[in-house]
Amino acid sequence: MTAALLWGAVAASSLLIGAVLGVVRDWPRQAIGGVLAFGAGALISAVSFDLASEGARLAGAVPVSVGLAVGALTYVAADRLLDRLSERRRTGGSVGTGSSSGSGSGSGTALALGAFLDGIPEQAVLGIGLAIGDGVSVGLLAAIFVSNLPESVGAAVEMRASGHSRAWIVRLWLGIAVVCAAATVAGWAIADVASPTFQAAVDGFAAGALLVMLIDSMIPEAARKAGMGAGLFAVLGFAVAAALTAFG
Repeated sequence: MTAALLWGAVAASSLLIGAVLGVVRDWPRQAIGGVLAFGAGALISAVSFDLASEGARLAGAVPVSVGLAVGALTYVAADRLLDRLSERRRTGGSVGTGSSSGSGSGSGTALALGAFLDGIPEQAVLGIGLAIGDGVSVGLLAAIFVSNLPESVGAAVEMRASGHSRAWIVRLWLGIAVVCAAATVAGWAIADVASPTFQAAVDGFAAGALLVMLIDSMIPEAARKAGMGAGLFAVLGFAVAAALTAFG
């Protein structure tokens, strides 16, 4: 269990590191766009190689597909709920219908939600691998770390721009990091009863939540801020994460 906690903390630490980097200084708009685009490319690699492909290898396409649908619907429902709660606070009780993904505070919240919903199953898979004797997947560990960092940097900057205090942002991301690290221990604990079908569904859940977040929030925000360079940064992020996966 100690090893699971240690490696889980290492993987999740990039969430907190990114949040601190996002609030300690003002970042140029184009730099944030580039960071978000790089992170989007890394996350697309994680979806392709570490989640969907690995899940299909374990138990075939059906449990992955079910997990994808559940993960996507969970993200959409949670995002809409957060949007309604945020709108209620802004208007003093009346609830709006706009999506939170469009700008500022909403896009930062959407990125944080994506990191949370993706991080738990992703790190649970890491813990399961440790428990069944596969050791640490260097590729998965690196993909989690590399993709988390720009995601939390971008979200922290957006949250700071919307008026949240630095302390509030750091506490939020510390909480997310702690929960994600704990998920590694949970994965280790349930490894004996986690069938390949269950693991494949967990991979699919993470992939589904990530894909919706990428399309609704991260990619549009990256393109809006980085302009024509967004595609190149995304390809670079994909290439780096894919190369790291090869070591797993």
